[in-house]
Amino acid sequence: MKLGTLKSNQRDGELVVVSSNNKKAVKVANIATTMQKAIENWDTVSPKLKEIYENLNDNNCDDAFEVDETKFHSPLPRAYQFLDGSAYIWHIILVRKARNAEPPENLRTVPLMYQGLSDQFLAPTEDIPLRNFSHGMDFEGEVGIITDFVPMGTKAEDAEKHIKLIMLINDVSLRGLIPSELKAGFGFMQGKPASAFSPMAVTPEQLGDAWKNTRIHLPLHSELNGKWYGHPNAGEMHFSFAQLIEHAARTRDLAAGTVIGSGTVSNEDDSVGSSCLAENRMLEKIKTGEFKTPFMSPGDTIKIEMKNDQGQNIFGTIFQKIVDAPNKE
Repeated sequence: MKLGTLKSNQRDGELVVVSSNNKKAVKVANIATTMQKAIENWDTVSPKLKEIYENLNDNNCDDAFEVDETKFHSPLPRAYQFLDGSAYIWHIILVRKARNAEPPENLRTVPLMYQGLSDQFLAPTEDIPLRNFSHGMDFEGEVGIITDFVPMGTKAEDAEKHIKLIMLINDVSLRGLIPSELKAGFGFMQGKPASAFSPMAVTPEQLGDAWKNTRIHLPLHSELNGKWYGHPNAGEMHFSFAQLIEHAARTRDLAAGTVIGSGTVSNEDDSVGSSCLAENRMLEKIKTGEFKTPFMSPGDTIKIEMKNDQGQNIFGTIFQKIVDAPNKE
């Protein structure tokens, strides 16, 4: 099943069911007005949404309309909680090198995770404002999940049932601000502004055989300014989403509608490219002794999407442009 959220005059948008080919959608306010309400009442509403999804794919919905992704917000325009992990070990190693920091001693046994901004997310085609060139604007292509209510203490072996939807994330990062924030010992804040999600979120069965061990075994495609930037395989997560859920729920319940990110998709094989600028810059430093690729500036664009083995665009496309925000520092 595939769901999305239309922009509307309501803060949380309007829930829609989207066809498997991303071409048609239908509003479902009679079942659930928003994505958040659908997640909170998943056991009751999901069978009804699935029936509409099947009818939509069979062209049996008279009220279906053409999909225009520019009219879609992120599936959750805001969330009670956004927890972003870092499940790709190679990314951690490279980015730590870039800021002259050592990886943690428990790198392979305890997931890294921070609590990010969640009171607002950017739409998948919304401009990203940049206030200051020295902030080092970077994109980060990730996979994300939306959970139902997860009780505190849930273990990885019991976590998969709580994964209701999967989507893509552009985790916007300001590399110039992050080192001083982390050095202060209190974590990310200013270095992590609003992120964006893909137009559509899908249920795990929509991914077929690509969904194994709570990982998506498909490449994540990124284009920077219209040119190929990377297609690393998202299946090479060191920590699975089930393990990330266990880590997140160790001392707290996770509210229905919690978003958990995988961290930047990264493979040690550098021939597949990268899902962020920081990795590529560090590889340049290792090979040539200097950083060559600049961080993003106004006018730059980033495109992120994931296709299945048949070439179908599963989640729709994140396509964002960097713009010069007013009141520069």
